[in-house]
Amino acid sequence: MTTEPPVQDVRPQHRFDEAALYAFLKPHLPELGPNLEVRQFQGGASNPTFLLSTEGPDGLRRFVLRKKPPGELLASAHQVDREHRVMKALRGHVPVPVMRVLCEDAAVIGSAFYVMDYLEGRIFRDATLPGLEPAERAAIYDQLNATLARLHQIDPGAVGLGDYGRPGNYFQRQVARWTRQYRDAETEHVPAMEALIERLPARIPKDDKVAIAHGDYRLENVMFHPTEPQLIAVLDWELSTLGHPLADLGYNAFLWRSHAPGWGSLDGVDFAASGIPTEAEYVAAYCARTGRAEIEDWSFYVAFAVFRLASISQGVYRRVLAGNVASDRPAENGAPALAEQALDILETGAAS
Repeated sequence: MTTEPPVQDVRPQHRFDEAALYAFLKPHLPELGPNLEVRQFQGGASNPTFLLSTEGPDGLRRFVLRKKPPGELLASAHQVDREHRVMKALRGHVPVPVMRVLCEDAAVIGSAFYVMDYLEGRIFRDATLPGLEPAERAAIYDQLNATLARLHQIDPGAVGLGDYGRPGNYFQRQVARWTRQYRDAETEHVPAMEALIERLPARIPKDDKVAIAHGDYRLENVMFHPTEPQLIAVLDWELSTLGHPLADLGYNAFLWRSHAPGWGSLDGVDFAASGIPTEAEYVAAYCARTGRAEIEDWSFYVAFAVFRLASISQGVYRRVLAGNVASDRPAENGAPALAEQALDILETGAAS
């Protein structure tokens, strides 16, 4: 877990005109002092994220800037304007940072960006939550579950998000979308991906419920209070849309089947002793909170989530090869292994 922001000097490929940024922000942020320090958050393979620090009239103030990455981008990806819109709309309904300003004029720093308040808190990178007591672990996972359930019960129209996506036929459109994204970034033949592209459409459930879907809901994308097991912010809304709530839940629950500590994994956890719920307990708690009965064909939702992860991984791999990510990760394609796991889940329901 981290309390101080993990920042570094701005990577060469992500540098921009900081003076132009300051000139744009000054009318919008009265807290700005005479100087603005820009550092880049470490990691992240999607939208580059920066810490803005300034000594204003009231002392040190920090903000966070998210922008589109450089280079050629895949269609419908990296839409920072949507991130800004959904978080601004959900303020007061689920925990999100305060949005300050959106700039869609690429002439300012080279791409669209937005600025939000910086929050101090804990982001848990290790899903096993080492060093915490069982009761704290239980509370953290309960907060994660309760916040997702709360999000899915918000009426999109009531918060101005009725047109945030196309309602209905979500999985049909999503399978088609991630197939296109995969094809756009394809670098090799992956038999398991081909099998998923062929078989997933036939397994799409009849349930066509619509909710605000986060799209990347997991422990690493939320922030907790510095000392208490209280969730204070849901972050990284880039993939959010109007979608099926069980797509979010299936993706969230992949944590129990993931073997990649970098993404999140619970391998080796003694659930009875740790305070962390089992996958079945976590899903049951969500169903109880949302008034949903037992989920039919649960394997589809998890398999779809892993298929989507495989497509995303393929896109990240393509961008690593191009040198357009904010990390020094090796050029290793995770799509084939994820596709094989997704296919195994789809066909057998296996948790392996």
